[in-house]
Amino acid sequence: MDHEGRFRRAALALDIPDDEVSRFIRHLRLSIRLSAGSSGVPAGRFGGLPRLPVGMDWPSDGVRPLPFIFSVDCAALPRVDGLGLPADGSLLFFLDHEQAAATGERRYGRVVRVPAGTETTVPAGSADQPFVDEQYDVGATLRAELPDWFGADEEEDEDEDDLSPFQQQLARDLERDLPHRDELRALANDLWPPDDGYASAYVGGYADPEVIKSFAEQTLAWREKTGEIVVPVAKWYSHVERETHRLTAEWMSLARFPVAGDLYYRSVGSFVIRHDDLAAGRLDEALSMAELIP
Repeated sequence: MDHEGRFRRAALALDIPDDEVSRFIRHLRLSIRLSAGSSGVPAGRFGGLPRLPVGMDWPSDGVRPLPFIFSVDCAALPRVDGLGLPADGSLLFFLDHEQAAATGERRYGRVVRVPAGTETTVPAGSADQPFVDEQYDVGATLRAELPDWFGADEEEDEDEDDLSPFQQQLARDLERDLPHRDELRALANDLWPPDDGYASAYVGGYADPEVIKSFAEQTLAWREKTGEIVVPVAKWYSHVERETHRLTAEWMSLARFPVAGDLYYRSVGSFVIRHDDLAAGRLDEALSMAELIP
């Protein structure tokens, strides 16, 4: 489906200028919401045992097998402009969220692509894994997302005095370039409504702002260490803001999902990836991480 065309036609019917609609669309992303009980053909499966290519071992961290979280059938997912997911086959997500959160190491998460037509099997002995959860199917729907810096609805806007100079400039740019942004945001939410009930996972959309901020800090610290740049201490935060803004457009959420744990009330696992890496099929470039919330 031509989601961009659908949105454009609806916005033009509201007499919003075409060039403004185009500017808004550059910020609009659609994510795929996976949930149990959704109507239509199942688009994925949580829990149970993964089907891996014949001869492939269960993914591990080098010592222990990684817990299997869920799989998606790429052909059954809604096609989203610019998302870059494979057109067919399946993606399997493995994550040890407690170790990923404690160490930040990539080896505790892995995404496996199984191309269409691949002969698969359940790895021998995998049913004995203590982390195998109850299996259930999920369906897919779409939701609209805008970047964190885009701002909340008008009635929830922050006082300008509470914003940093960089945030104030972004707000002025939005006011100048998107005078109908509230109407456009409302239209996007009408076409692809926000959450309603429990979601098992989201595929695509914007990466968590705190994750991108962490990338920005690491990038700037490395550039300083190598002598590429010098950032005065007093200007560090403003540099982080600008780098975060740049990286927000470069990175995306490949998957974000709640995970169960014995020691935490709520935990969130995720995989993030650059748009270019996903489009090129470089799934080994996806970074896994987890947040444990006591």
